Amino acid sequence: MTTKGKKRLDLRNAQPEDVPAILRLIRRVYPDMPNYAPAMVRGQINNFPQGVFVALYDNRVVGYCATMRVTKDMAFNQHDWEEITANGFGTRHTPAGEWLYGYELAVDPRLRGLRIGQRIYDARKALAEELDLHGIVLAGRIPGFARTRRKVEGPEDYIAKVASGKLSDQVLSFQLKNGFESIGVLKGYLPEDKASAGFAAHLVWHNPYVDPDEAPEMRVPRGVESVRLAACQLQARPVENFEGFIKNIEYFVDVAADYRCDFILFPELFTLPLLSSEKSALKPAEAIDKLTSYTPRVTKELSRMALEYNINIIGGSHPTRTDDGEIQNVAYVALRDGSVHGQEKIHPTPNEAFWWNIKGGNSLDVIQTDCGPIGVLICYDSEFPELARRLVDQGARMIFVPFCTDTRTGYMRVRYCSQARAIENQCFMVLAGNVGNLPNVENMDIQYAQSCILTPCDLPFARDGIAAEASENVETLTMSDVNLADLSWARAEGTVRNLRDRRFDLYHIEWDSQAEGRPHLPPGGAIPAGGHNAPGGG
Repeated sequence: MTTKGKKRLDLRNAQPEDVPAILRLIRRVYPDMPNYAPAMVRGQINNFPQGVFVALYDNRVVGYCATMRVTKDMAFNQHDWEEITANGFGTRHTPAGEWLYGYELAVDPRLRGLRIGQRIYDARKALAEELDLHGIVLAGRIPGFARTRRKVEGPEDYIAKVASGKLSDQVLSFQLKNGFESIGVLKGYLPEDKASAGFAAHLVWHNPYVDPDEAPEMRVPRGVESVRLAACQLQARPVENFEGFIKNIEYFVDVAADYRCDFILFPELFTLPLLSSEKSALKPAEAIDKLTSYTPRVTKELSRMALEYNINIIGGSHPTRTDDGEIQNVAYVALRDGSVHGQEKIHPTPNEAFWWNIKGGNSLDVIQTDCGPIGVLICYDSEFPELARRLVDQGARMIFVPFCTDTRTGYMRVRYCSQARAIENQCFMVLAGNVGNLPNVENMDIQYAQSCILTPCDLPFARDGIAAEASENVETLTMSDVNLADLSWARAEGTVRNLRDRRFDLYHIEWDSQAEGRPHLPPGGAIPAGGHNAPGGG
């Protein structure tokens, strides 16, 4: 009789749910260096899932590596860590790059006898061979340099002495033993690496199965990753009770599901019609407080509909009282698996803050879905370029913008800014707004909207950068198929390549570490995360 033993050591591609364990590992391995923010590791995984690995020992993460594809120029020219990794997010991954670039490796020091580092290097080489890449380029640490720098003439001499066996370096010696060869020194590569005095050994491994003189095939296959999107331009109408409101919402969810849509987006503050069921008109502060009481019922119904209709629902936004007593404008995203996620509005408009005392959130992250990571920017947030860039750095290829604007001028601010976000981030933007009026409800006197699905402006996309748009100020559902693979092509071979061409040697955005936490949960356990409507709109 044969028995199958339990696997104790495993190596696989990293998943977004591995992020907390990865951060704990890196903290153990590099206690004297700054750790990644969670968003950075999410970006590394989402931007090139094939190239990011974790090693697990007894189901515990004990090894991690991050790689990306880059062009020859990017790999072999002088560069520093921030520049080539897009400040740690891995956004400069180039689908047509002919070289694999390794920019992170961490192995639990307590388990080095298991040759985990060796296994990870083997996985990298196997990936390079599988993809027919020319090889792997690394910027290797030289942690023995700082303590021996008086005995050598400089980092070049140190690397040469290690290569000849006259000196030993725990990291560099291992890399050379794995078939890498030095091609020079990267100066100022990582100033925080004091043991290496900021230097790095520029290393290369050549794929033996690819002719080094062969011209690279700089093409990205025009594959198909089709996603069907729906934007609901919702008519504000009186309702008798909560059940009547949900019936209106469920109608559009049902229609979108019949058309086999993957996502449906509702407008910002789409729950305001609930106030029409009040027996008397409420003052602004009373009205917003009343709306927050519906939060648990709203999230429960969104979850039910997402499950029953097998569709991902971006529930516009809904005012929510957090556990610290503040009111925030929150977009609830119900996924097909029944889970509910939230994104708080980061920038309330002046009118929101004045009339409703709505506070801005402090957390902005992608939400993982069965169609890849997505982002949500509630109305006014679309007018701040750094927010969309943060979401795209984390891997978002679709950003949903629920909005609520009363005039055409307010709408056009959201529309023009969203089109700019689509171009500069080479992503799809989906907008949905309210139409009609509720005379007895504050801030719903008049509404203006023309919901749309926007694309980058380049050859694979719609002529005007508009995949679909609704007629103005009528209740309707706007749908379109988009091809996520077109974004990969555009980022690698498009007329312009905004993400790759950013000047990280000159600038980057640094988020406050406190913004990496999760938002406060409201009583009842509903999940917020960021929100807008008011005179003037977006």
